[in-house]
Amino acid sequence: MGFTIAVIVIVLVIGCIKIVQEYERGVKFTLGRYVGVMGPGVNLVVPVFQAFQKVDMRVKTADVPGQECVTKDNISVHVDAVMYYRITDAAKAILEVESYQYATSRFALTTMRNVVGQVELDQLLSQREQISTQIREIVDQHTEPWGIKVEMVELKDISLPEEMKRVIARQAEAERERRAVIIRSEGERIAADNLVIAAKALSGAGGALHLRTLTTLNDLASDQSNTVIFAVPVEILRAFSRFGAGGDGADADGGGGLTM
Repeated sequence: MGFTIAVIVIVLVIGCIKIVQEYERGVKFTLGRYVGVMGPGVNLVVPVFQAFQKVDMRVKTADVPGQECVTKDNISVHVDAVMYYRITDAAKAILEVESYQYATSRFALTTMRNVVGQVELDQLLSQREQISTQIREIVDQHTEPWGIKVEMVELKDISLPEEMKRVIARQAEAERERRAVIIRSEGERIAADNLVIAAKALSGAGGALHLRTLTTLNDLASDQSNTVIFAVPVEILRAFSRFGAGGDGADADGGGGLTM
């Protein structure tokens, strides 16, 4: 009889022993009333009269479900995110909210939709980090009474409609063409300035222009397939024609005189 009682007592004692891991905390209740938080190690919980609930204190990852959001400039985009958070107060996480994981994820979802609706598409694409920080600050502020600390929020993917992708592609192409035109015109301006400087240097030195002409002709003559065309002003051709006409007249008169 005594042995049986001893065995029962040992079983009850073993049943009262609860082990909490280093990364956990145990929220303890006595007859349904909160009595404290159990730390890591061996803890005693009297069956029937007492109960406890473990809370993992490590950083958790929660996927914020993707959803359709409308930006400030009325463009529909599909956005999803990931959130990292941890429990700072195990008692609040159990007592203040029914399911802290579900509540935190849902609040991050609504906050993401509201923040995206306050920015334009260009801001959403170019300022992703700032928008993520803004979402994190809002969610962290509202989940602090639940004993939750939001460490980080990251926008994983921003999907655009196909027609909007084509519009952005055309816009990017137009921007590249604009930059190319600016660079080309800048190069032409620099080349023109250099030509002015070279022309002044050639005109200021005697025989420099003729030497440059001879050098150019020498370069052209290196390839027999080249055809060189000299552009002669019309006034020079007219002068030669008048000179030739005057010479023919003189020869005609002279010939007549000799005949006589």
